[in-house]
Amino acid sequence: MVLDKETSSIEATIAVVGERWTILIVRDIFRGIHRFSQLQEDLGIAKNLLSERLAHLVEEGVVERVPYQDRPLRCEYRLTPKGADLSASLIALMKWGDRWYADDPPTVLVHRTCGTPLDLDPTCPRCSVAVTPGQIRSQNATEES
Repeated sequence: MVLDKETSSIEATIAVVGERWTILIVRDIFRGIHRFSQLQEDLGIAKNLLSERLAHLVEEGVVERVPYQDRPLRCEYRLTPKGADLSASLIALMKWGDRWYADDPPTVLVHRTCGTPLDLDPTCPRCSVAVTPGQIRSQNATEES
């Protein structure tokens, strides 16, 4: 997707990953589910829909097809760097859903190496303090703080 002057970056992002099945496919690939049949089974999505959504993600450069077998040729789906950059967004959506919609105890995300639970609170890199939503403002990249 190419941004024009009338399209915001949020609008462009929603056009790429804002559809329900698409974001769930990306979530599953983050979780280590890479093969078409595994994605289809885990999500319970119709094969034609999964195929369309994966083609869209490949076209947008969010995932790539990586061969794992030659005869017959079979591919799995892996996140590109562009797709991997969605991690913080998925965590934020999960945390929001845990707060407002979860009936069960929420999933805890932990650092694989040491097991420490992770949080997703924005922190100012200069001040090293947590920043609340009311303390955030927008500015163009060309403006000075």
